[in-house]
Amino acid sequence: MAFPFLEAVIGFMILMYNFETYLDLRQHAALKLPTLPRTLEGVISQEKFEKSRAYCLERSNFHLVHDFVTLLMDTAILFYRILPWFWKKSGDFVVLAGLNAENEILHTLAFLAGVMIWEQITDLPFSLYSTFVIEARHGFNNQTIWLFLIDMLKEMFLSVILAPPIVSAIIVIVQNGGAYLVIYLWTFMLVLSFVMLTIYPTLIAPLFNKFTPLPEGQLREKIEKLASSLKFPLKKLFVVDGSIRSSHSNAYMYGFFKNKRIVLYDTLIQQCESDEEIVAVLAHELGHWKLNHSVYLFISMQIRTLLYFGGYALLRNSSSLFQSFGFDTQPVIIGLIIFQHIMTPIQHLVNFARNLVSRAFEFQADAFAKKLGYASSLRASLVRLQEENLSVMNSDPWYSAYHYSHPPLVERLAAIGETDKKAD
Repeated sequence: MAFPFLEAVIGFMILMYNFETYLDLRQHAALKLPTLPRTLEGVISQEKFEKSRAYCLERSNFHLVHDFVTLLMDTAILFYRILPWFWKKSGDFVVLAGLNAENEILHTLAFLAGVMIWEQITDLPFSLYSTFVIEARHGFNNQTIWLFLIDMLKEMFLSVILAPPIVSAIIVIVQNGGAYLVIYLWTFMLVLSFVMLTIYPTLIAPLFNKFTPLPEGQLREKIEKLASSLKFPLKKLFVVDGSIRSSHSNAYMYGFFKNKRIVLYDTLIQQCESDEEIVAVLAHELGHWKLNHSVYLFISMQIRTLLYFGGYALLRNSSSLFQSFGFDTQPVIIGLIIFQHIMTPIQHLVNFARNLVSRAFEFQADAFAKKLGYASSLRASLVRLQEENLSVMNSDPWYSAYHYSHPPLVERLAAIGETDKKAD
């Protein structure tokens, strides 16, 4: 008797939904608490706490509804064998277009085009509500419906341009890889990741935002001085107009080897009250670089990718696996989709472990900034950004342990040291 792969996948999806919903409800209860954590009293203003509480509760309600609808759709697609039906229909479309449906690459591209359209349609109501109702109601949304639609069309255009050569290459590799299939697939994805890391900031990101050099002045001098003191090879320093879409703030760095760049959101500059707070944020980010956190995460990702393709190679020719999901043929893309479902239990464990490591790295980066003498400014900037972004003030410990890639503010301030008190 063949193993019931489909039933096992659906069963685990429901099991994980129940578990994560339980955590969501614990977090929802924590968000309803009417008072700040004791360590944040006098640090976070009561006004900001009330606004944060309202915002996070609304986001929590939205998340509960979105997850429930997603579970219903995903379960229905698997249980009612929508995937094999859609695979057949995409082949019929290829024939109607006057092309050869026996060509797996053409068939796959038609299938993925239909999947992309389906995902855009089903996700659009949630995206619109999240952006133009929740984010707008709480003062974060700055984009117009026109900009929203233009962004969506740009993303679809990029998918149409980038997906065909990538998907075609994967199919060719799987069909011809032989005994070295795993190595070929992993090598291809490694090269692709380097290519995307190179072209994204220079060719793709500018399609959505405007990047301008940070003007000469004290802030630029302080950042360059910090980078120089750490021997960080800073080549360019940009400000990005994140405010055209949202009032949320951020900062990041990118680049290979001796060609590093730092990007500040204009909202970060607007929200921080002093240059020292901004520099403290960058001291934290540079701590990640100095401590090789990005390198460790990149290596771990490559190991996971290699193991993933190894598992796929073991199961890709299993006819019982494909038949369990309703397929009488074994297309490459379908094999990858099915294997992704099979790997879901392991992926949850990997994500949990990754969050544990990520939180540890955040503590280390904070300690690095503190060692450089930015403890006070870092505390101030963390509190400022927590307030301005209306981030979660009361976190359920189980929820944060499972979901958070960054430690809660209470834990970060405790690790940095005694907090500075301020009046409401």
